[in-house]
Amino acid sequence: MTVPADPDPAAAEAGPRLGGVTAAGRCHRPGAPPEPVAWLLPEEAPVALVYNRRSFAVMLASPADLEDFALGFSLSEGVVAALDEIDDLVVRRLDQGLGVEMTIPAARAAALLGRRRGVEGSSACGLCGIDDLAAVQRPLPAVVAPAVTAEAIRRAGAGFAAHQPLRARTHSVHGAAWCDPAGTILLAREDVGRHNALDKLIGAARRQGLRLEDGFALLSSRCGVELVRKAARVGIGLLATLSAPTGLAATMAAAAGLDLAVLGRDGGVTRFGRRGEGC
Repeated sequence: MTVPADPDPAAAEAGPRLGGVTAAGRCHRPGAPPEPVAWLLPEEAPVALVYNRRSFAVMLASPADLEDFALGFSLSEGVVAALDEIDDLVVRRLDQGLGVEMTIPAARAAALLGRRRGVEGSSACGLCGIDDLAAVQRPLPAVVAPAVTAEAIRRAGAGFAAHQPLRARTHSVHGAAWCDPAGTILLAREDVGRHNALDKLIGAARRQGLRLEDGFALLSSRCGVELVRKAARVGIGLLATLSAPTGLAATMAAAAGLDLAVLGRDGGVTRFGRRGEGC
């Protein structure tokens, strides 16, 4: 895999992730006159994912960590099976957004022609790259839930805010963190879309050589089907979120052997799955 090096890695890490647009507004509080406020709003931009010069999907995402996003999306959506199948990854600024261009093996590119290309996905969309209802119900790869205690999940949750600098400044966007079995957060990514944040996390973890079977992912959102699908496809065995899963997400996760955990505001951790226990 060839990814161009950024001339200033520190700036690339800190700058774009803390970016935003300042907007003027007026705050109306009960019993008080309106007062002017300046609010930092997160950026959202169309990002085209291009394989072998063909656009496969256009997603609305936070315009940061796009290399991680493209790699994670490619893995979690089954475009490729491993990072070494992706070469010449380049991020380009286009007239109407951004494009991430990648080169993949000819056989992989040919397989994409059988799937709908030019998929448009909002930052809150559910399933990316699917135009067949039957595809939603196809069995997911089997995964193994790691032996992670409720205390480890609580520890990760307690330190989560420190890894979400954009959320701290905008009071919005989603975060995704990769945690070791003890609950130590090893890395994190942010995005306006929860599934985009997970893709960025997957890409970053794979680029750093982390084994996704050896820890768990923590997301600042509810757990929907799209998160379960992406997690199972890359081997994640435990997905912790700050809100409960949907019924379909829980059913699909159980069938794949993927444990789900919900971290409550009171510190309670409720787990669903083979290792699951409410605690």
